Amino acid sequence: MQTPVVAPTSTFWQWRDQSIHYVKAGAPQPDRPPLLLVHGFGASTDHWRKNISGLSQHFEVWAIDLLGFGRSAKAAIEYSGDLWRDQLHDFITQVIGQPAVLAGNSLGGYASLCVAAQCPESVAGLILLNPAGPFTETQTVTKPDPIREVLTNLTRTVLLSPLPSWLLFQYVRQKSVIRKTLSKVYLDQTAITEQLVEDIYRPSCDPGAAQVFASVFKSPRGAKNDVLLKQLACPLLMLWGEGDPWMNSRSRGVRFRAHYPQLTEYYLQAGHCPHDEVPDQVNALIQDWVISTVGQPASSIS
Repeated sequence: MQTPVVAPTSTFWQWRDQSIHYVKAGAPQPDRPPLLLVHGFGASTDHWRKNISGLSQHFEVWAIDLLGFGRSAKAAIEYSGDLWRDQLHDFITQVIGQPAVLAGNSLGGYASLCVAAQCPESVAGLILLNPAGPFTETQTVTKPDPIREVLTNLTRTVLLSPLPSWLLFQYVRQKSVIRKTLSKVYLDQTAITEQLVEDIYRPSCDPGAAQVFASVFKSPRGAKNDVLLKQLACPLLMLWGEGDPWMNSRSRGVRFRAHYPQLTEYYLQAGHCPHDEVPDQVNALIQDWVISTVGQPASSIS
């Protein structure tokens, strides 16, 4: 069933004394749960523009800027998967008001997995698009090289010290560097528009953005993907951009399936952000899977 298109609205929510930006589109559907779209590192709700347009014809769609990104506040705090897990869980509980299907890309995928695994009452289903997050290493670990460890730790300390970190941030936030990075992770170069570059550049100009950049890289590593998957109980759809140079999607997909064999997965001719590169394919797969697999929405969260 296709409903009349409701134009997206952009507004803010106060969470832990911080301003959080979100977008809402579409109308509530009595026979299907709402969708909540979660962006990756350095991106924002703008990165879901093509998906919001298509999916809101069939679902109530929400998209949110994680704290530290997009139009949300750039707070001087420690950032972690646990922080964004709590943000997403509270948003579903306090704003959406009923369990949602979470769809997350990259860092947003890891945060969404944390919510689905550790706050299951707020999640009706989970969609991961080239998700980030480590697995527990099971292979035999070779004897550590003390010199290499010292050099690695020294490099990390130097780069994340205030001045070097600020200089690195000033470099990577340049529009030319943003475009160059995108050209490496998108298969379809025509998808790299001036609008896309501007959408990523603009939040980097906000006060506190440089401190967020440093804090994210300093943040403690959260729960491993395999540990989270053992806690997961909801339906899981995985959409992989097969040409992602940052991860071997096929081998990474094997690891997810090993720990959650009941998942559904598709491999698409796209890079790290398939939702932006092949949005029509992604939208169709999400629509079909949610309607056929997730089913009726749960009652409101009290």
